[in-house]
Amino acid sequence: MLAKLFGSLCRVKILKTFLLNSDKKFYTRQLARDLNLQVNAVRRELNNLTKIGIIKPEKDTVKGRKFFSCEKKSILFNELKALFCKAQLLSSQDFVENLQKMYTPKFIMLCGFFVGDSNAQTDLFIVGNFKKNQIIKLISQLEKDVNREINYTIMTQSEFIYRRQIVDRFLSDLLKRKHKIIVGQEMLEDEKLAEANSKVPVK
Repeated sequence: MLAKLFGSLCRVKILKTFLLNSDKKFYTRQLARDLNLQVNAVRRELNNLTKIGIIKPEKDTVKGRKFFSCEKKSILFNELKALFCKAQLLSSQDFVENLQKMYTPKFIMLCGFFVGDSNAQTDLFIVGNFKKNQIIKLISQLEKDVNREINYTIMTQSEFIYRRQIVDRFLSDLLKRKHKIIVGQEMLEDEKLAEANSKVPVK
C-alpha cells in the first residue's frame, strides 16, 4: 500500500493538496492546472487514491461535475496528515536557517498552515529590523517547497514590544492559538518575568 501511495511525484503532490486542505473539494482539471500536472496523470492517481480509501468522489449538484475530497474516516488519514505536516516543518526549517544566516531575526513563529490551523490570520510571523522586500525571495522559495501561498506577517522589534504592551488583539489571538515558536522564545519569557516583577510589592 505504501508503494502505491508514494510511487510518484504526481501522487505526492496530490496527497499533499488533499491532506493539507482536508476541508476543501477539488476537481480533476483544477488539480492538473494548480499542480502543473497532466490531466490523465491526475485522473489516474485520483482513481488509485479512491481505491485505497484516502479520498472520495462526489457529484456537484450545482455544476453537475464530479469532485474529490479527503476521506477523513480513513484509518490512514491522521497518520498521513501528520507525516505531510512534518514535511512542511522540514521545509520551514530550511527557510529559518537561511533567514537567520542573512538577517538575524529576533522572533519567528509558525502558525496557521504549518500547525494545521486553517482559521489563523497568518501562517508565518517574523520579528526583525529588516524590510519586507529583503526576505521576499526566501518566502517565495518556501511557497514553492510547500506548494501553496504563505500568509506572513513581519514586524519590527519595537512594534512587537509595543503591541504586546497594549495587548494587541492580533498578537493575543495568535499566541492563544496553536503555534510553534522557532526563534525568540525568550522574548515572551522576558515579558512574563517583567510583568511578574511589576506585581511584587515594594518593601
